[in-house]
Amino acid sequence: MTRDRIFVVEDEPELAGILRDYLVQADMYVEILNDGNNAVERILNERPDLVVLDVMLPGVDGLTICRQVRAKSTVPIILETARVEEIDRLLGLELGADDYLCKPFSPRELVARIKAVLRRTQGTMPIGQEPGDAVGLALDAERWTATMNGTVLDLTRREFQVLLVLFQRPGRVFSRTQILDLAFPDDSDVFDRTIDSHIKNIRRKIKTVAPADDPIRSVYGVGYAFDG
Repeated sequence: MTRDRIFVVEDEPELAGILRDYLVQADMYVEILNDGNNAVERILNERPDLVVLDVMLPGVDGLTICRQVRAKSTVPIILETARVEEIDRLLGLELGADDYLCKPFSPRELVARIKAVLRRTQGTMPIGQEPGDAVGLALDAERWTATMNGTVLDLTRREFQVLLVLFQRPGRVFSRTQILDLAFPDDSDVFDRTIDSHIKNIRRKIKTVAPADDPIRSVYGVGYAFDG
């Protein structure tokens, strides 16, 4: 079985070393790029399976690298940064990043995020798990129904539309505005902050069936992701 090849573009040697050790332990092949100067060329030419990309880099910054790579490649990208301003987070996602982590973060969380993104982008799922059937949740877009462990969830049409956006792209972090645009493209009566209410209701209805499960992850200052 071929190991996934991960590029870590990170200028902090200690952090880069820690991340490399965790990823190697997870049976991944890792290459460290210490600055952004040659990152775009190497990513495009060497075609890694996934890129972990720091936003604050000497030379070319991470957002510029993300933009240039995404213009020519669909390689999965996870951004990491210590900058927590909402504008930076939304910009990173709009540039095509697949996920986002804020420093400090747990290396184990990064490994989990990488595995989730690779499962989605490589079209693989754990043995015994059907696509779109994570944590017992299944959606039927034709019938507009959602079930949890075989029990129908009493979702409104709008709640279903919100959940479907997240469910179709597991691991991807969506801002409220992105969810709004994707779930209700022709509805000008829905506002981005109502997304929070829909998410709250969806979570409550899932917990009535599966109290221990919460497949929707809140990302502070950004929005939500489905982590099934």
